[in-house]
Order: sequence, then C-alpha cells, then structure tokens
Amino acid sequence: MRYVINTSAAPEHVGGNEKLASSATFKRAGGAGGFGTATRAIGDDATIVAHDGVLATMSSGKTPAPAAAWPSDTFFDEFHKLSEYVNGEPVILYHTPAANTDGDSIVFFRHSEVISAGNLMSTVSYPFIDVDKGGTINGVIGGLNKILDLAVAEYRAQGGTWVVPGRGKLSDTADVAAYRNMLVMIRDRVRDLQKKGMTLEQVRAARPTLDFDGRYGATTGAWTTDMFISAVYRTLQEKK
Repeated sequence: MRYVINTSAAPEHVGGNEKLASSATFKRAGGAGGFGTATRAIGDDATIVAHDGVLATMSSGKTPAPAAAWPSDTFFDEFHKLSEYVNGEPVILYHTPAANTDGDSIVFFRHSEVISAGNLMSTVSYPFIDVDKGGTINGVIGGLNKILDLAVAEYRAQGGTWVVPGRGKLSDTADVAAYRNMLVMIRDRVRDLQKKGMTLEQVRAARPTLDFDGRYGATTGAWTTDMFISAVYRTLQEKK
C-alpha cells in the first residue's frame, strides 16, 4: 500500500489513518528531505493524501488528531493528480468546495471508471452538511453535478462508470442523478418557504422532505431529517 486518500475530515474517514499508513512502507529517496530527525520521515509510511482543508481540521481545535494521522500530501487547487500511476491507472482527486465541509473531495480512478463519492452521496440517508465547517446544500449539489460530468453511462444512464457512495449500495449515473434531483427539489422547497417568511421551526413543520423520508429520513442517530433541514435552511439563509 502506497497511498491513503481522505475524502473528508469526518472521524469515520480519517480514524484509521495512523494505523493504515504505518502498516505500509514505501521508501522514497531522500528520506525526510534532508532535515535529519527534525521532521518525520514520511517515506517510512504510506502517503496520506487529502485536500488542505482536511489537514486544517485535523491539526486544529481543542483536541487535534495525532500528527502521524495528518495528511502528508495536500492540495488546494480544483483537482490533484497522484504523481504516478497506481496499479496501472491515473488517480485524480477533485475538490468539492463548500459541500459537506470546505475540504471534501471525490476520487476518480480513470481507467477502472470508478468514482469514490465520499460524503457527497449516501443511498440510505440525506447528505451530511457541516455548516460550521463551510458546508452548503448548493455545494453538495455542485459536487454531484461534477460526478455526473465525469461519469459516462453505458446506456441511457444505466451502467458505465460506477460510483461508490459514502454509505449504501454501489451506484451508477442514474442513481447519482436521482439523488441530485431529490436534493434540488428539497432545496427549492425550503427556499420557497423561506421567501414566504417562514422560520426554521415552521419549515420543519411543513415537512419539505416528506416524500423522501421513507428512504433517506431518520428521527434518531447522528444525522436526523430535522438536522438536514436545518442545514439546508441555514446555508440558503446565509447566502441570502
């Protein structure tokens, strides 16, 4: 194993960084870059790759993650190509700005025609949006549109490029488009209710997600339907 890619700074995405990276050795010429023992020799471990926002989140706050778990190779542009082929194919990370947070990415395995969607998509829940860390509903929709731009269907939106969601079943472009369309409808409903002067409590009571709650909704757990509606409401309100 040469690389560990973090599509998000969420604990379930980065919690195994230290153990995974230290379980592999991929030596690079020059070791720690000529600084002796002053810096950690990242060549002793697999390289952890992520957007710069992931490193910022993991290295700050009251309880930062151990330094050995931090990404050792970060990027801040629109996309980032791994510097070499991996298993005979190029691997490209695309930043999805202001989506789940301000530091999430999707990963495109170009020869295999597989896209890892990270937290952008779940076939069993509404997408997690951390507003306090820069997440927005429009950013999630934009990220899903990016997946649809990259993906190619085999026939009439079926088959072709496979999309691996953060949670749930393996998907294709039809599944991604359906999920995107659902979020667009919910966003537009919440925005229309806002324009009528409704408060967050009133919007929740109006149940703008009702026809989708049977599949994606939750009343208990770490991410409930009410929390999702609140995130949508807040990000549309802040934009306005």
